[in-house]
Amino acid sequence: MSELTWRKAIERVLGSSGEALHYNEIAQRIVSEGLRKSVGATPGATVNAHISSSIKHDGESSPYIRVSKGTFTLRSKSSKDARKSESGRSDDSDEREEQYEIISSFGMFWRREAVEWSSSPKLLGMQQIGAMTVDFNRQLGIYLLYDGREVIYVGRTTDRALGRRLYEHTIDRLSARWDRFSWFGLLPVSEEGDICALPESYSAAKLIPALEAVLIEALEPRQNRKRGDDLAAVEYLQKVDPEIEKKRAKATLNAALNKL
Repeated sequence: MSELTWRKAIERVLGSSGEALHYNEIAQRIVSEGLRKSVGATPGATVNAHISSSIKHDGESSPYIRVSKGTFTLRSKSSKDARKSESGRSDDSDEREEQYEIISSFGMFWRREAVEWSSSPKLLGMQQIGAMTVDFNRQLGIYLLYDGREVIYVGRTTDRALGRRLYEHTIDRLSARWDRFSWFGLLPVSEEGDICALPESYSAAKLIPALEAVLIEALEPRQNRKRGDDLAAVEYLQKVDPEIEKKRAKATLNAALNKL
């Protein structure tokens, strides 16, 4: 089957679904069903951008309906009540989730052993299986170091990049005390997987929810029933540095040869 356009792939997924879907789930199904091979580094954000742009610019001619924040269905499958609710919303009340609002990307409980440490290490992650790999070495923001599940240190990256700051903790007084790390980045990620420039300013109205979301995600309070909403679209899964895989393969081969 030839690769579909984003629009046709989105409509294929929504058309075959018995319920409305979040844009991350739409992106995941596009990948798993092989509707597109090239999905870039931010497939969820790309799907959201296509649907939200259609709703904003095409109005009732758009094939999509937003049923809740980040969740969509096809207009042809929606109820009359849902259509009325959607058509009554103005652009000012648009609840689009933007990838680059304060926190552009984050990673939770990444393994220290999955990184080949140097002064400029590769911090590799992907938004979902099948997406392009992104190197977050140059990211700026805040990070946490863990000993098991316990947070032992909170730091920031402003004048030195995330990769450099984490490397420094492999050779300083904390070097033997942490085995995992989490990070929350401010620099946007392009569809091509590049780390972009820091936005010139942030809206105060968006800053407070972002701070709340970071605290909820990092601390996991028992009384908060859901994770930080403003981080739902931008988590990256850690990917092991290929150099580590090569070293493991070489060590396995050498061990086998030594037994001969």
